[in-house]
Amino acid sequence: MNTDNQPTTLSTAGFKTYLNRTGAGNKETVLFLHGSGPGATAWSNWQYALPYFADRYDTLAPDFIGFGESEHPNPAPTSMHQWMRIWKDQVTGLLDALDKDKVHLVGNSMGGAVALHLLMEAPERFDKVVLMGPIGAPVKLTPELDQLWGFYADPSPAGMKQRITWFAYDINLIADRLDAIAEMRFTAAMDEGVRRSFEAMFPAPRQTLLDQLVVPELALRHMNHPTLLVHGRDDNIVPMDTSLHLLQRLPNVQLHIFGKCSHWTQIEHKDSFNRLLREFFEGEL
Repeated sequence: MNTDNQPTTLSTAGFKTYLNRTGAGNKETVLFLHGSGPGATAWSNWQYALPYFADRYDTLAPDFIGFGESEHPNPAPTSMHQWMRIWKDQVTGLLDALDKDKVHLVGNSMGGAVALHLLMEAPERFDKVVLMGPIGAPVKLTPELDQLWGFYADPSPAGMKQRITWFAYDINLIADRLDAIAEMRFTAAMDEGVRRSFEAMFPAPRQTLLDQLVVPELALRHMNHPTLLVHGRDDNIVPMDTSLHLLQRLPNVQLHIFGKCSHWTQIEHKDSFNRLLREFFEGEL
């Protein structure tokens, strides 16, 4: 099985979707949803997971509409509710286009919120669920997340580099790649379409945006999917409180906490993270 990324572009919900894909042809499918940092893409989030799972799973990692190489609506939606509608339609449209009746679902950060909203609206399309550092639960906006979403107030390479350091507990883990990562993310962030979309998504006051992403408690209690919560103990971008909230309300749930870990579990602890998910998907966890 070819584990190399084989990206493609297709139309979903009336918009162009850029899709990263490995393991095409495998029976089971895992859909990976990325987070929302400036310059973020599906590949920047899931570059280690996609090849790892390609031996057994058809892995799908789309850039959300308004991110990366996917389409950037012009004019851009002006509310988080409108963006969420587009993302939900994009994901279900992607599954329809690829003839995927049911898939495993992995959501990171804002992708976790999108995953929860998808479970609320189309629960029959998903099997096992992993939520990593998820938004979608009541939480107070942290200064770090406020600065990430407010990046374009004063965009600069130095500002991007500083923000990248917040994603890792031990910056030494990425010290040799920090400049390259920051440069790549800054270049991506300064694309005209990317900037227009991001500024439309995350205007101040940003606590309001977090509140709009919250999934009602009654909806959570009806989500019977086997769910694995994964969180970094030292996450100052999306505090562990969100996973604890979900732990107390989702009926079929377990929580795994990584010590010495911030918001990049899938990168800081990539080997352990990937093994954990494989065990969960294969019923050994």
